[in-house]
Amino acid sequence: MTMTKTKKTEIVTKFGATPKDTGSAAVQIALITERIKQISEHMRTHRKDYATQVGLLRLVSQRRSLLAYVKKHDVSEYAKILKQLDLRK
Repeated sequence: MTMTKTKKTEIVTKFGATPKDTGSAAVQIALITERIKQISEHMRTHRKDYATQVGLLRLVSQRRSLLAYVKKHDVSEYAKILKQLDLRK
């Protein structure tokens, strides 16, 4: 259920300014989105896994906060991230 190293480096190179840029908001949002997708798939098969459900809600909240930060500071970057990750807003 964890993200592989190759998948993580692929996301970082796609969304980061440099290949080692793991701290920017865009990269963090992309990584969290990937984890949300994985956990959502897990929740489809294990409906009563409430600990995972709490973790999923925490990740969604964290992603929402990061998206609000990006929207506040750079609206064009916000729109670009939403389009690339296929998120609704």
